[in-house]
Amino acid sequence: MSAQPHSYAAADPETALKYAIQHMRGDRVQIVEGVIEPVSPSWDHEAAADVVREQIGPAVRRLGCVAGSGNLDLPGSSNWYVPDLAVVPRDLAKGAGALLPDQTLLVVEVTSESNADTDRTAKRRRYAEYGAPLHLLVDRQERACTLFAEPGELGYTRVEGPHPFGTPVRLPEPFAVELDTSALG
Repeated sequence: MSAQPHSYAAADPETALKYAIQHMRGDRVQIVEGVIEPVSPSWDHEAAADVVREQIGPAVRRLGCVAGSGNLDLPGSSNWYVPDLAVVPRDLAKGAGALLPDQTLLVVEVTSESNADTDRTAKRRRYAEYGAPLHLLVDRQERACTLFAEPGELGYTRVEGPHPFGTPVRLPEPFAVELDTSALG
């Protein structure tokens, strides 16, 4: 009995690329503007994301959501993101392989030396384009937080910040949480 090779029907390069990264062994990867990037954050990076996760936890539970770093697909583009933190409705997360940015309530990106420009520009632009309602950028190099809201075709139409670490940042409804950013630095 011979083993049948696994096959898939890739109608286009986007589908083939996204299929390939989902079936890689080892490290998690994301695709940013067609470039495959490993996702291997440092503990310092993880600690910053955890500061946000802990503070929004009660609101996340109250809203019937989960917070994690699951895959976000951006269909029609060569992008497949693994955010540092995303808040999504629990019902959507259950059994989901990837969700869309407009299915999130909040997306958080924490910069690192290797990806700061990507998080500041490309991801911000794409999150707005794909309808992520709230996007929080925790910029560890600039030691500041910026909240982006009200996505539109040309980007976010409301920007609050950058606020230096130590300045409270208010997440609007449905969260209604004031983030203490002093522990981020």
